Amino acid sequence: MPDYNIANPHEYDHSHSSSAGSGWLRAAVFGAMDGLVSNIGLISGIAAAGASPGIVAITGVSGLIAGAISMALGEYTSVRTQNEQLAVEVETERDALRRNPVGEQAELTVMFGNLGMDAETARTAAEQVHANSEQALKVHLAHELGLSPDERPSPLVAAFSSFIAFSVGAVIPVLPFLLGFGTLWWGLLFGGAGLLAAGFVAARFTDRNPFASAGRQLLFGGIAVAATYGIGSLLGVSGLG
Repeated sequence: MPDYNIANPHEYDHSHSSSAGSGWLRAAVFGAMDGLVSNIGLISGIAAAGASPGIVAITGVSGLIAGAISMALGEYTSVRTQNEQLAVEVETERDALRRNPVGEQAELTVMFGNLGMDAETARTAAEQVHANSEQALKVHLAHELGLSPDERPSPLVAAFSSFIAFSVGAVIPVLPFLLGFGTLWWGLLFGGAGLLAAGFVAARFTDRNPFASAGRQLLFGGIAVAATYGIGSLLGVSGLG
């Protein structure tokens, strides 16, 4: 008999993050990073071209608004399309189970055998699973495609998370210009601090080394700054003041 006192290791041994399949974490992290990197690059390019602090501020705010809306719409469309594709796969498998239950059960028997079950155990397990059509559907989707019909992230949650995160990230490098002490150096300092903070926060959800995660984001921002500053310098008057 199994020891039911230890049958749920999540109660005493380990736990999983509730955000892993929620849909909002990827959208929020990607949105914040994109907002930071894109607006740091944007203000670097126009500042290098000789734009005044006022123009830099207006451009940064415009980039924030346009980017946040674009990110939200893109996330909504992406997640909704993903869910629609999952619905198609669910119906395809449901129809296959209805038309050819014997073949599908034999297929599951082979899959169980590939997992290490002996032939008799695999046949018995497949038969028991197929006694419940909805359970059989979930098992086939999980083993054949790695999908779960119960895990469908919300397009609205993804869109809202992306919009807010992008806005927060994009406003950080523009803050010095909005507060009246804007120079490119201040914008880069604020943006760099934001990238480091975003990297540390992302590491909290992924168990990555926080310093490595923060350094990676700072590197990405530095690449964007170097590229756009160089282009801005060719198109206008270079200067960090």
